[in-house]
Amino acid sequence: MKVSPGKIPGLLIIQPSVFEDDRGYFFESFNEKKLEEYTGPMNWVQDNEAGSAKGVFRGFHYQIPPFGQAKLVRVSRGEVLDIAVDIRPGSSHFGQVESIVLSEKNKTQFLIPEGFAHAYLVLSEYAVFNYKCNNYYAPGKEGGIHYKSIQLDTNWPIHPQELILSKKDLELPEFGSHLPYSE
Repeated sequence: MKVSPGKIPGLLIIQPSVFEDDRGYFFESFNEKKLEEYTGPMNWVQDNEAGSAKGVFRGFHYQIPPFGQAKLVRVSRGEVLDIAVDIRPGSSHFGQVESIVLSEKNKTQFLIPEGFAHAYLVLSEYAVFNYKCNNYYAPGKEGGIHYKSIQLDTNWPIHPQELILSKKDLELPEFGSHLPYSE
């Protein structure tokens, strides 16, 4: 496993060691001991999976302290553009964005610590998105940012008018208008 820091401190890009032969492939998708060498102790409590069609955009979501969530994300089918926005109060990187393409082919994982808003956009015809969380989902303790108010560090690979969003995500506030994370 190769672990590299992201451009924004706290973000980690994880490249698992993949072993391939004529039968297929094998890789270790999670090893708590190895990961903790980079993160310190983390108590992963929940695994989630979402399947989505091309153009589906989910985000930007976060949970407010003390319900914040770190996420370890990967794609087991298809391809997504995964995006993290630093919303940590007082961070010198506040408002900065980092994105990475995750796919079943590259098997890359992205660790997003607490204090980041998270989103992803499905690029393939269909994708299965998997993620571990270090805190449980807390209804009523969540927040979000409207996607149009985030300046990506890359161009939108799908025209914004073609995005498929939930009603809830379409009604999220603009970045900076009100961030419950900083209360």
